[in-house]
Amino acid sequence: MALDTAIKKTKRALLKKRRFRLPRIGGGLTLRILSVNLIAPVILAAGLLYLGQYRDSLIAAELKTLTLQSQLFAGAIAEGAVRPVQRGKPLFFARPEEIEMLIPELSRRMLRRLGETMDTRTQLFDTTGQLIGDSDEAARAGQLAELNFMGPLKPKNTSNIKGIGETLLRLMPMQSNLPTYPETISDQVGDYPDAALAIKGTIAATAWENKQGQLILTASAPVQKSRQKIGVVLLSRDGKDIKEAVDQMRFDILTIFMGALSITIFLSMYLAGFIGQPLKKLARAAEAVRMGQGRQIDIPDLTHRRDEIGELSAALRDMTRALWDRMDTIERFAADVSHEIKNPLTSLRSAVETAFLVKGREADLERLLHIMQHDVTRLDRLISDISNASRLDAELSREEMGSFDPASLLKPLVDAHRLTLERQQGKMEPDPTRLPPEQKLLLILPEDMPGKANLVRGNEHRLAQVFENLLTNALSFSPPAGAVILEVKPEPHNQRTIFTVSDEGPGIPDNKLENIFERFYSQRPKHEGYGRHSGLGLSIARQIIKAHGGVIYAENIRNQDGSVKGARFTVVLNNADAKPAK
Repeated sequence: MALDTAIKKTKRALLKKRRFRLPRIGGGLTLRILSVNLIAPVILAAGLLYLGQYRDSLIAAELKTLTLQSQLFAGAIAEGAVRPVQRGKPLFFARPEEIEMLIPELSRRMLRRLGETMDTRTQLFDTTGQLIGDSDEAARAGQLAELNFMGPLKPKNTSNIKGIGETLLRLMPMQSNLPTYPETISDQVGDYPDAALAIKGTIAATAWENKQGQLILTASAPVQKSRQKIGVVLLSRDGKDIKEAVDQMRFDILTIFMGALSITIFLSMYLAGFIGQPLKKLARAAEAVRMGQGRQIDIPDLTHRRDEIGELSAALRDMTRALWDRMDTIERFAADVSHEIKNPLTSLRSAVETAFLVKGREADLERLLHIMQHDVTRLDRLISDISNASRLDAELSREEMGSFDPASLLKPLVDAHRLTLERQQGKMEPDPTRLPPEQKLLLILPEDMPGKANLVRGNEHRLAQVFENLLTNALSFSPPAGAVILEVKPEPHNQRTIFTVSDEGPGIPDNKLENIFERFYSQRPKHEGYGRHSGLGLSIARQIIKAHGGVIYAENIRNQDGSVKGARFTVVLNNADAKPAK
């Protein structure tokens, strides 16, 4: 019961962790793509708010035209509807004073004629401020003067877009606020601000807005003759042309914006699906692998896309494959370790059990103690080598790669081995066939490749470990009269350097040329005692070379008749200036 409860708690914890690890990739990516793509349509829509400047420029131009018309009307009236009138004598003996006065009936006829030619209401006031004439018949009948203003905006191309466009246009504010139009039926000039200014001799023009939000333009000019003010002309006109032009432009921009917005949203959703959905599939597959749901989980193959997502898919597939391979390697390594450790343990156990049975026989007991000591030493060496091999990958991933001259690495290594050979030969019986150390171990370096062209990329300490192992291995198989040759062959055109370690020993069985690089594989010379090597040396060497992006392999050296006369190990490393493999 307690076990079932613990399992359920573990499952709930894993599900919570999975929900945390799997964000809404598609939703977040869609939002970001949509936000970026909406910048341009939003800027276009923002331009609608700045059409107030365009309207103001149209209003200014229209007011200028209306002002000129008021001046022309005033001049026409001053020339055609004015007569001189004697006002009296200022002194008894002086000549009668004549003043210019408007002829009301003639002025009204001119106003009607002018009103017929233009869509403009014209009002005429005399110098006392009384209304003389009005081109609007309703105003002459004593009713409230109303211009023929346009109704609500109906853009030309609204047959397919109803309601929404008009509502949006009404909600969009204009840049400038206009004064309220003074709607009045008064006949007094003071109730009309522009006319009140004109009667003082100032030409005035103003843009207004009535209570219905409609645009009205007014302009007023004094009627003068011989520098004598005889009246005021007030022109009024609705701004339907301006409003229609501005609203039509706003409607066109809004139509373009809605079209661009629709296309942007559609393309953003398509792009998000084209990018987000594959990423979501890859994330779910990677999460399933992380949760350890078995090797039946396969990373989707998207390499056909030929883009970054395809590269990500290939990288995840390779990473997953490498993960399973690493797990298989670890499993095999654990089995091999168990097998290799059991052998000396079994021998040690047998020796210990036998030791109790040979009491009193000193010679047999001493032989068993030697066996125990040998097995303990073998166990110690085996455990040390296993420990080094197991943490090699982690250490290689932390260590930095540099560049070095092969001569600086190999010369000290060869000198050390020659010194060891000299000491060993000093303890042996004289043998005329035995080569001296300087001939036993030869180092051949290139003479025509100095400087940077001969630099190799890698970790000098780890590569020294590789060549140390290869030299030791070659010397152990080499007969007394056989030489070991370490040669360096640069290939600058291929951006690589080839190292070879050759001996004149018995060679390697053809069916074992690959097996010798496996863990715990050991095939030693007959003169070496059993158990002196763990069989991990060449496996570690290949592991190091592979981490450097290089290659190591073995082959036999043959005579012309096909017989084996030695073995050769070849190591291929990249030069310092080589481009990394993609």
